Amino acid sequence: MKLSLKSMAILLAGLAIVSSCKSKKSTSVKIGKKSTATGIAYNKKGGFQIDKSFKGQPTGPNLVFVEGGRFTMGALEEDVMNSRDNLERTVSVQSFYMDETEIGNVHYLEYLNSVMKDSSQEFYESALPDTLVWKDELAFNDSYVEQYLRYPGFRMYPVVGVSWVQASDYCTWRTAAVNNDIAMKSQKKKKKGKKGAESRTAPVYTAGQRLPIESGKVLPAYRLPTEAEWEYAAKAMIGTQYEDENQTNQRIYPWDGPNMRASQGKKKGSMLANFKRGRGDYAGIAGKSNDGAIITYEVYSYPPNDFGLYQMAGNVNEWVYDLYRPLSYEDFNDLNPIRRNDYLDNAKNYDRKNNNSLVDNKSRVYKGGSWADVAYWLAPGTRRFIDQDSSTSTIGFRCAMISAGSNK
Repeated sequence: MKLSLKSMAILLAGLAIVSSCKSKKSTSVKIGKKSTATGIAYNKKGGFQIDKSFKGQPTGPNLVFVEGGRFTMGALEEDVMNSRDNLERTVSVQSFYMDETEIGNVHYLEYLNSVMKDSSQEFYESALPDTLVWKDELAFNDSYVEQYLRYPGFRMYPVVGVSWVQASDYCTWRTAAVNNDIAMKSQKKKKKGKKGAESRTAPVYTAGQRLPIESGKVLPAYRLPTEAEWEYAAKAMIGTQYEDENQTNQRIYPWDGPNMRASQGKKKGSMLANFKRGRGDYAGIAGKSNDGAIITYEVYSYPPNDFGLYQMAGNVNEWVYDLYRPLSYEDFNDLNPIRRNDYLDNAKNYDRKNNNSLVDNKSRVYKGGSWADVAYWLAPGTRRFIDQDSSTSTIGFRCAMISAGSNK
């Protein structure tokens, strides 16, 4: 009897192994040795070449993965401006990546250095931030005009004085710079066996060569986040979810609760963002300055939200991709919503030409609140707009990127 039970156990284990082997299916990451459509082996000489070393999209510099999902997009606070331009509705966004911090002065100076070497003088000058955004006839901000962008003490402070157009140009340069660096670091893709024999399992790319998208080494484009992506990432509702997609609460700000101070932990009572606390109060009292920053502050300051993103409220407002329309919430698709132009809401309806409105096809949305804004504007659901060629001392930006082929 014992022998038969043992034999039965061995037989069942063997069947399980065989069954598991037969049930293996090709995936994008584990593609297998041959085509499931033709049965022809990959990477044969003269045949279809495929890079089997692909392990999924690599995470680009400074990016944090944001798992997509549904959320209630819109303003949760009382609409004190009576704009009614972001009413609540349920939408879904795909998974994407977002910069964990705002783009700092040092990052933008790196861009300017590259542009100065490789572009025309005209383009270099067009890329320069407007340092005069700090100038005020009735305030002594002269030192910021000269020092803020280039002085080493401000290296990791968010760049400001950058227009939507300039921020978009930075994204284009960054895409090329990062992918070029990846290509330069790529050695010839020839894997060696244990005895030193070369076995070709992937196409060969030489260092410095522009890598094809099929290599899996090329990152998708850096870009400005859509308004929906930005708002979704800022609210970080992942921190309120438990079993069966249940949420315990909504969020007015990128953290739980209606307060601007930490409610527990070692930093209980400390401000959670850099903002204007009241008329004339930008930081608090010296010696016990709770805010810690009269103007902007370093990009890694204050606790990150539940997606690991820093300062999605306060410090500087941030440009998003979307063209502004007050009724976009009525027109948006409910999957990956965006307004990229005046489709369904033509600019002529607003009569900017005759000064009957400030809205036109250069009106771009910015969100998040800044060091000079009161707490109301720190709620992710609030939105404002300004001309895409304009810049201020309160608007910066961060980049986003699609997550290609995976939700995890």
